[in-house]
Order: sequence, then structure tokens, then C-alpha cells
Amino acid sequence: MDETPRPSPEKPRVSITYCTQCQWLLRAGWMAQELLSTFRDDLGEVALVPGTGGVFVILCGPHLIWDRTRDGGFPDVKVLKQRVRDHLAPDRDLGHIDRAGVARP
Repeated sequence: MDETPRPSPEKPRVSITYCTQCQWLLRAGWMAQELLSTFRDDLGEVALVPGTGGVFVILCGPHLIWDRTRDGGFPDVKVLKQRVRDHLAPDRDLGHIDRAGVARP
């Protein structure tokens, strides 16, 4: 009997596709850690997906959260958390992240 933990099918999966040629694994891993810490009860899985060609794309389910090419570089962790929150639970308060400067619409 296989007792390997499985991701929760009811909770969303976030995937971070990063360029191995560019050595962006540590950046992708750090962002995954930040998302898992903030959304520990809301996410079923955060996956790191190796890619090439300068790719750095973050998806929440089928929804594009961040694309390095489209969005111009890498996300600030505050912006990343806000975008994931806006997709998962728009009414959720992220505490100090939401209160540091600009008010939410």
C-alpha cells in the first residue's frame, strides 16, 4: 500500500516554471517557500518546474499570476502574494503587506 502524501485535489496548485540555464532555482524555491508560508491552508501544492530559455512563469491552476517576459522581470514577493491572494481569496487581508503604503481598491 502506497502511503505517499498526495496534494489535495480540492485546493489549488501553484507552479513556478524557472529557467535552469539561468540558474533561477533558488529564486523559484524562495518564492515557493514564501507562498507556502503565507497560504499554508489555502494551497494544495506548490511545484517547481524546470524550464529553459529564460522562462519564469507562475501559475495558480490555469491562471497566469506572473510571466517574467510580460511583467518585466521578477515579482517582488509582496506583489506575488497579493496576486495569488486576489485569485484565491480576494477578501483576505494579508496583514502588513496590505497596509504598507497603497490601499487596496
